[in-house]
Amino acid sequence: MKSYDIIVIGGGPSGMTSALYALRSGKSVLVLEKENFGGQIANSPRVENFPSIKEISGLNFSDQLFTQITDLGAEFELEEVKEVTKDEGIFTVKTNYNSYQAKAVIIATGVTHRRMNLPKEDDLIGKGISFCAVCDGAFYKGQEVFLIGDANSALQYALLLVNYCPKVHMFTLFDKFFGDQVLIDRVRNNEAIEVTHNMNLVEYKGETELTGLVFENTIDKSRREFPTNNVFIAIGQVPHNEVFQNLVDLDKGYIITDDNMMTKTEGLFAVGDTRKKQIRQLVTACNDGAIAALAAVKMIG
Repeated sequence: MKSYDIIVIGGGPSGMTSALYALRSGKSVLVLEKENFGGQIANSPRVENFPSIKEISGLNFSDQLFTQITDLGAEFELEEVKEVTKDEGIFTVKTNYNSYQAKAVIIATGVTHRRMNLPKEDDLIGKGISFCAVCDGAFYKGQEVFLIGDANSALQYALLLVNYCPKVHMFTLFDKFFGDQVLIDRVRNNEAIEVTHNMNLVEYKGETELTGLVFENTIDKSRREFPTNNVFIAIGQVPHNEVFQNLVDLDKGYIITDDNMMTKTEGLFAVGDTRKKQIRQLVTACNDGAIAALAAVKMIG
């Protein structure tokens, strides 16, 4: 069983920043990622609020961070963590393929896209239903597209989609947006984006392919059906921390930490979107990673 000073679970910005600071402190680091390195930010078309960088794509940012820590000696495995235990001060991390040991563990598992949880949704994902405008927006070039959501991700998706599409039909559950004002202004000032508030999606049309959407007005309960072969869902994200619940305290699925990012278990840290926090931005994810890594390094000695 291979042993490391620190194991990082998750390959997004917070996890890779953790690895960066741990490596620069002379510690051995293994980063475990079950899907793709880069995290949610890799799907963002533009990052414009990271200090010193005026504009960069999320994918480019992730690639540069990945290269940076690889050059410093980080080890990587594409494996899914199934269990984390601690015995006599040493953590054992079991994956779907192997087991590893470490003196400290940093959880950086992020979140996944929230779904509408309607009939046919599972069957129609990838057949008209998408959660990633960056990945799938170009498939609908020249077509009108539909978008559901009211926060930053939805606003960014709308602004991206108008680069491909003549019209973006945007629907929100409430009567307002919940994102950054600069993004709200851009959306409202773009004539190609048509916003309809107080609308709740209640039905997907189609069997093997999406053919339409049925919305219910949240005020008067009237229903409207729109024929379409596409919809982008951007309604939030969900943490998946059940595998760690024997070692951490959870609040609505998010891991509770102290100011040093440590959980209730000494040596076990949580960073980024997976932990309970007020602000979930790229810069705060990197901040979490740096704090956790330096705290872990200090603990290890």
